[in-house]
Amino acid sequence: MKAHLTRRYLFSASHRLHCDGLSESENQATYGKCNNPHGHGHNYALEVTVSGQVNPQTGMVCNLVDLDGAVHREVLERFDHVNLNARREFAATVPTTENLSEVIFNILKQRFTAAHLEEVRLEETMMNSFEYAGGAELRV
Repeated sequence: MKAHLTRRYLFSASHRLHCDGLSESENQATYGKCNNPHGHGHNYALEVTVSGQVNPQTGMVCNLVDLDGAVHREVLERFDHVNLNARREFAATVPTTENLSEVIFNILKQRFTAAHLEEVRLEETMMNSFEYAGGAELRV
């Protein structure tokens, strides 16, 4: 039997949406208040969905301790309470939540192999959330 498991994690981070390839007026027109030179922050809710065969002995898709450990070690310790613009992952990329979703997915895809990583969903605000499932188009 194949099943899906989704776990939810919370973290806070700040960012400034700014593209060096655009003029100041283009950045302002594109990103609006999110282009504030001092940045702004979000309380993100991250949902990680994995799938796999249910282990007949444990009754689980994967060990939750392993999943939680991977997410804490690879994502939360890296991004919680940081300025995303200062992270090497965004040295050449605007740290939009769309891009952050892809970065998180790719990190977990490499580091967590106990179950198949289906997708990550990142809620930026009550009104905005983004899903990324690798290679597929980002759904907003």
